[in-house]
Amino acid sequence: MADIPMYHQGSRQLQDRYATRRLADRLAEVLARAAFSDDDRAFIESRPLFFLATADADGRPDCSYKGGLPGFVRVAEPDTLAFPDYDGNGMFKSLGNVLANPNVGMLFIDFESPRRLRVNGRASISGDDPLLTQFEGAKLIVRVQAEAIFPNCPRYIHKMQIVEQSVYVPQKGYAPPVPGWKKQPVFRDVLPPGDSARADV
Repeated sequence: MADIPMYHQGSRQLQDRYATRRLADRLAEVLARAAFSDDDRAFIESRPLFFLATADADGRPDCSYKGGLPGFVRVAEPDTLAFPDYDGNGMFKSLGNVLANPNVGMLFIDFESPRRLRVNGRASISGDDPLLTQFEGAKLIVRVQAEAIFPNCPRYIHKMQIVEQSVYVPQKGYAPPVPGWKKQPVFRDVLPPGDSARADV
């Protein structure tokens, strides 16, 4: 689809070098979209994890693993995903990048089937999003307005199984344990006010 941003000059240079421009254009024409299908929704909302790529204002990249219970990423609107930001290490690498540069990439993978779906778009964060109360333990809500949604060939995905869900994922009526690194003496005096690890110590 011509209106979906898929390729830039670097992509075109390599496509031309290896004679794949026509193939790349056909793949974009047939597979890329800017709104989520019912199948996309079912796949995304069944995933307990995804990878988030961000970059700062100078283009320096960062890639982060995001995990939760299935359904922690939702299709909030036909072209928009929403997911919670849970307690982390306080570095705010990904979300700090979003404030400086809203362009993001998301990669959803099913390691058992296997299957993968990529979503490129523009992210925003909010501390008063209406969805905040629907995600136990969420500190912020991240919304990503999709610009390009497209599946990828899964042939190189190694087949793996999830053995168990993380005990640290917030759930209603459940208090996750304090992560071990927060109990280390070197971090005790710099934990933010209200951090559950302060009470634990």
